[in-house]
Amino acid sequence: MSDTPEIQTLNTKLNLTERDQKVIWHPYTQMKNALPHIPIVRGEGVYVFDEQGKRYIDAVSSWWVNIHGHAHPHIAQKVAEQLNVLEHVIFAGFTHEPAVLLAERLLPILPGKQDKVFYTDNGSTAVEVALKMCLQYWDNKGKPKTKILAFKNAYHGDTFGAMSVSGRSIFTDAFNSLLFDVEFIDLPNEDNISDLVSHISNLKDTACFIFEPLILGSGGMLMYEAQYLDQLLSACKAAQVLTIADEVMTGFGRTGTYFACDKLSNKPDIICLSKGLTGGTMPLGVTTCTNEIFEAFLSDDKLKTLYHGHSFTANPIACVASLASLDILLKDETLQNIKRVEARHAGFLQEVKSHPKVKSIRQTGTIIAIEWETGNETSYLSNLRNLLYAYFLDKGIILRPLGNIIYILPPYVISDEDLDVIYAAIKSALEEI
Repeated sequence: MSDTPEIQTLNTKLNLTERDQKVIWHPYTQMKNALPHIPIVRGEGVYVFDEQGKRYIDAVSSWWVNIHGHAHPHIAQKVAEQLNVLEHVIFAGFTHEPAVLLAERLLPILPGKQDKVFYTDNGSTAVEVALKMCLQYWDNKGKPKTKILAFKNAYHGDTFGAMSVSGRSIFTDAFNSLLFDVEFIDLPNEDNISDLVSHISNLKDTACFIFEPLILGSGGMLMYEAQYLDQLLSACKAAQVLTIADEVMTGFGRTGTYFACDKLSNKPDIICLSKGLTGGTMPLGVTTCTNEIFEAFLSDDKLKTLYHGHSFTANPIACVASLASLDILLKDETLQNIKRVEARHAGFLQEVKSHPKVKSIRQTGTIIAIEWETGNETSYLSNLRNLLYAYFLDKGIILRPLGNIIYILPPYVISDEDLDVIYAAIKSALEEI
């Protein structure tokens, strides 16, 4: 018998989809009756291409991460250069220029006065760190607070802390008994803002308020006005409740400004970032905070340390990808594209808002969402979802409905012509489905 293990060869008679079905468990997917997964072999700009050469417009930026288009040459070049310099190094006791430079460039453009960057791996872990910062902040100050405030229908991630501060839904159902208690409040509007402000003003032992600013993404692209969020943040400040802005989805231009909190007069104490941070190139998470929060962890007492970290904390390649993405984001051309997409969406909204199958339509920045009239309540489990998904795929468009809600959230480089293709397909679907 050979000392060298036999290398198992791939069955080249099977296509990529068939090979996938033998070995892969996909996210958010009931694998028993899942349709075959489409094998994507390359990306270019707003397009991805399958094994047969069919082209798809990525109208959802591959789960909201790809803000500059696929395989962007500037990001690819910077990543390739970094691979030949330093691929990774432990970030406890060591540092490196990409991490320092990214923090130096990121902090000045964030809303308010953010002073420190804590690196993690993704949006969920960015939220976990933010929650731990807030809870331990009060503990370190000798004023322990354990309650957390969040919005109903929120979604902050799939790890246990992030699930706990997310609205109870099919995403959390199997784990609800294991999640810590959170107080959920309604989205603010003209009718309830006074009551919400009054409620927050009377809070005594609430550590923090976590929120998705202006748009609740996975909750159904639910949108609310900045003026009311501003009033909630003002009330939190007066009640000594720390505030966490989950800008994982809304950050880096999605709402028409670089960050959704740019639209607010009151700024958060902590900001969570991921998704568009690297331009969709690879995972990276960031939690930023004010000096006031950071200083509560400075002590000769080692028990006041923030004991959190990941093996790939501040990965140099991911940091370089983020720096390259910032290069592109901060160009005048990118801001012009953001404004162009925003204006095109606004025009499309006017065209279809009166259609009898449009239950509601809403837009913030480069995000537009259409709630389809089904005769039933809005539901993530709506049977309409699969019909719409397949309809658009057949037309070469990736639109991944949230139940009976479809939304467009494209890379900023999308052309007017491709937007017209997407708009026309939605109009056709409204007539045919």
